[in-house]
Amino acid sequence: MKAPKFTAPGISEETAAHIIEVLSERLTALIDLQLTLKHVHWNVVGPNFISVHEMLDPQVEGVKAMVDDTAERIATLGGTPNGTMGSLVKARSWNDYSLGRATAIEHLAALDLVYTGVNGSHRDAIRMLAETDPVSEGLITDQLADMELYQWFVRAHLESTGGELKHSGAATEKDAAQRV
Repeated sequence: MKAPKFTAPGISEETAAHIIEVLSERLTALIDLQLTLKHVHWNVVGPNFISVHEMLDPQVEGVKAMVDDTAERIATLGGTPNGTMGSLVKARSWNDYSLGRATAIEHLAALDLVYTGVNGSHRDAIRMLAETDPVSEGLITDQLADMELYQWFVRAHLESTGGELKHSGAATEKDAAQRV
């Protein structure tokens, strides 16, 4: 990535370029998560439909705000946030969400895997940013706190009274959905 022509005072252009790269990866993941959550919202069916349908809208809005904050931080550092579909597909290293119309429990098991991936990548970004930019680190840390809460909401629908998840160990969204 090319170093920005300007950046926030106190951050070198080279360091800013690295931070922008990390934040751009998070931006791609957050936009994809926002769209996935809305996809699930539209395609969930079954006895738990309304509770899951209504639970997802605040998550969509929360992630939408994270997208905006991340894009604005990239711009603040002199970068160019890119949210076009072509750039997102090109930048991401994962496949599309694999479920269409499915029961609430199936979607939630798949969505739990999605959150595990996004949250794990956010933790990796926090470690990378800790050495270079406490502002960006704080932004990503705050986002992770919210997404961990969202994942807890998802898991509360899936967890047994003994704390077990039937889809534990699933490698794919479809596998997770089949296990529940």
